[in-house]
Amino acid sequence: MEKLELSVSFFETKLSTAKTHFERALDCKHTEFDDLYPYMVEHPQFFWYKRYVAWSELLTIVKLCEELNVEWRTQFTDRQAEYIDKRVMSSRVLDEWYETNDLRETVGHSEE
Repeated sequence: MEKLELSVSFFETKLSTAKTHFERALDCKHTEFDDLYPYMVEHPQFFWYKRYVAWSELLTIVKLCEELNVEWRTQFTDRQAEYIDKRVMSSRVLDEWYETNDLRETVGHSEE
């Protein structure tokens, strides 16, 4: 089995993917989680759980970046980095992840 060469670029890509996954979950857009658990769409707690899973993934990648001294903050606003530092996904995180609707990026441009 070949040894995988890990690079800063690898972690930056993983971080960007985790951020996009979380933002798609926030926006109630399709994520790979929907493919894994298609029956969950029928349950009201689904969107909360989907967001929690995406948040946990994001925190895990950030933790790895910190342990490996890979800069992660540059991909986030100061407020978003502060939420990540606190590690708790609260209603404030859900409501204020995007600082204003004008600054809100379209996540996954063509996918719905």
